[in-house]
Amino acid sequence: MARHDVKHLVIMRHAEADHPPGALDHDRPLMPRGAQDAAAAGEWLAQQYTPDMIMVSSALRTRQTVTWVCSELGEKAPTPQLVDELYNAHDTAIIAAINHAPETVRTLLVVAHMPGVLDTVLRLASRESDVDAMMDVSGGFPTSGITVLEVPGDWALLDGGNARLVHFEVPRG
Repeated sequence: MARHDVKHLVIMRHAEADHPPGALDHDRPLMPRGAQDAAAAGEWLAQQYTPDMIMVSSALRTRQTVTWVCSELGEKAPTPQLVDELYNAHDTAIIAAINHAPETVRTLLVVAHMPGVLDTVLRLASRESDVDAMMDVSGGFPTSGITVLEVPGDWALLDGGNARLVHFEVPRG
């Protein structure tokens, strides 16, 4: 059961993307399998951790991932906020974006790219993190992978080692 005295930070890697010849990396669309997996991720989030706010990289594949997630969240889906700085961002830039979330947000979903998503989770995870979740995420962060961290304080103070990794999920459609 979720604790009410903590916030939840949900970090997701975009769903599987295509590599069309001549396409710029920023403009790569989802594969059909990626769309199915993104919808499955949205269904899982709707049942487990419905976000109050969504921050998403401006890349096409992350925007399409969030579109599928939001379709499953239905009327509970917040309007996603495009954050250009999340495109191929390192952990420092991802955490900086998280630090600007309003304190009224109880569950924040961030959809971005490797290796930034993995580096962010590993940087934020405290020693009290769930051992199985840490082992799973350390073994790789596949497309549509979702981590859930408990944040006990302000978003603005989140920096490193001060969030508890509680879950790692890889929904498949």
